[in-house]
Amino acid sequence: MQKIAIIKLSAMGDIIHSMVALEFIKKKYPNIEIDWFVESTFYVILENNPNINKIVKLNLKSIKKSKKEFFTQLNLVRSFKKENYDLIIDAQGLIKSSMVARILGKNIAGFCKNSTRESLASFFYSKKISIDYKENVIDRNCFLISKALNFDISKDDILNKKPFLFYKDEDKTIYEYLSKGKKNILLIVGASWKSKIYSKEKFARIVNSLDENFLIVWGNEEEKQIADFIRENSKVSVLPKLDLNSLKALVSKVDLVIGNDTGPTHMAWALNIPSITIFGNTPAYRNTYLTDINKIIKSSFSPNPLKLDKNNFSINEIDEKNIVKMAKELLCIE
Repeated sequence: MQKIAIIKLSAMGDIIHSMVALEFIKKKYPNIEIDWFVESTFYVILENNPNINKIVKLNLKSIKKSKKEFFTQLNLVRSFKKENYDLIIDAQGLIKSSMVARILGKNIAGFCKNSTRESLASFFYSKKISIDYKENVIDRNCFLISKALNFDISKDDILNKKPFLFYKDEDKTIYEYLSKGKKNILLIVGASWKSKIYSKEKFARIVNSLDENFLIVWGNEEEKQIADFIRENSKVSVLPKLDLNSLKALVSKVDLVIGNDTGPTHMAWALNIPSITIFGNTPAYRNTYLTDINKIIKSSFSPNPLKLDKNNFSINEIDEKNIVKMAKELLCIE
């Protein structure tokens, strides 16, 4: 193998959970070239990674808006056929990602029809790889990518990974919010669904229970309102809106990240930063990798990964005192 393409279009957490494989691909095949196809919204997550040769930014969501955008995106993908990839790996497992793969070439690896939500995607693959959909997503991605390339990635490999998110030319003002005398704790208060968002009142009580330096980042107006509520009811700094590059930089500098099951929280695991991820209606065993410094706390609800319930708000039954206790243990404070 001299040149491969990996297709993982979205979302932030899913991309992060696939990127971990890059380090091990390069260990096995030091001279291999890797291009990554991604939705333009998330390309910054991949940016500056030394194991990626080229990031190809797509905007497949735009094709719903007009025929012109459809042909624009089609021509963009077609322009990469000339790269003559030795192998194309569809790590997304969706019909749209498999179609991108098929335009790029014929030697395609992907999940078999019983291993992904959109089973028709497997029709386009020449190498179909089987792993239960209910398995941990990080294990699933590493298994798919490694088997496609005929080598193994072990759990020990993943547990001993190097940090794999990189930043450059970040907004230096973020460092003004960091304390030298107290532990810096970053709160991730938003998520893609309202039912994945932990109680703002309980977040405020967590801040009030620890005499440390708390920071909050936000990505939209709804998250900003949550952040402002917590600031009004506790001692916390709400940062200005950050781009993803500066967010990566900030996460790499804090002592602990506490947040919902969402991309920015998963950045902590990728950067080997201590974290507590809060789970309600999404499966904790599937969406994170437990380590000595990366912990989870979950509600009593047991989600079915094949049928997630967006109307389940069990996350709010979690006692914030248990999160505080876990934070103290991770930070080695009384």
